[in-house]
Amino acid sequence: MLTIHAAPLVLPVGAAAVGEGAGGGAVVVDGDRIAAIGPYEEVVAAHPAARVRRWPGLLTPGLRQDRARELLTRCYHPDPREADELGELPLWGEEFERLAATVDAARRAGSVRRGLQRMLRHGTTQVVGPFGAEDPALRTALARSGLVQVQAPGNAAGPPDLDPFAVSGGDLAATAHGPLTVGGRADLAVFDVADEAALRAGGARHCVATVLAGRLVHRAR
Repeated sequence: MLTIHAAPLVLPVGAAAVGEGAGGGAVVVDGDRIAAIGPYEEVVAAHPAARVRRWPGLLTPGLRQDRARELLTRCYHPDPREADELGELPLWGEEFERLAATVDAARRAGSVRRGLQRMLRHGTTQVVGPFGAEDPALRTALARSGLVQVQAPGNAAGPPDLDPFAVSGGDLAATAHGPLTVGGRADLAVFDVADEAALRAGGARHCVATVLAGRLVHRAR
């Protein structure tokens, strides 16, 4: 079934913005591929039988998380039931090292799954490795998540951050998984902000939807 993802503004990256008029822009998804990109009225007229999902703000390509390896192997993502003791944010550095000695395999696997889920909530569709083949829990969780794994040089310093923009300073073109193109894989993110300047200022915490290979894997509303 075709699905139209519509938003007031579509930023394909590498091409002109779509939808700055009254009707907004739209991306048509057919299976795991993008079938069309254009003004909302034109897209709906060309695909009258498609299901329509309307989102606030702006729609962009999915994001690349450059610190994924550290976030999954050198951080602990607390379970909500541990919030009173450990808080809600990822623990890294000395806190992680102290906790790691007491965390069994089941708790570590849970941390990895929560880390991946939280990446999806920040618009992530691509994660940078390498990820150790010797770690079956991590390998299994990554495979099940559907996130695209890539290898790239890592040179970021400081605490790992679930917001992919933390490395690029909010630069969408530098953080996007890749441009939105007809025929390309349908990896999308939607942010409840007015424009790219607001996205740069507010970051990926404003993500309201993530589409991974055509599947809606996160929605905040």
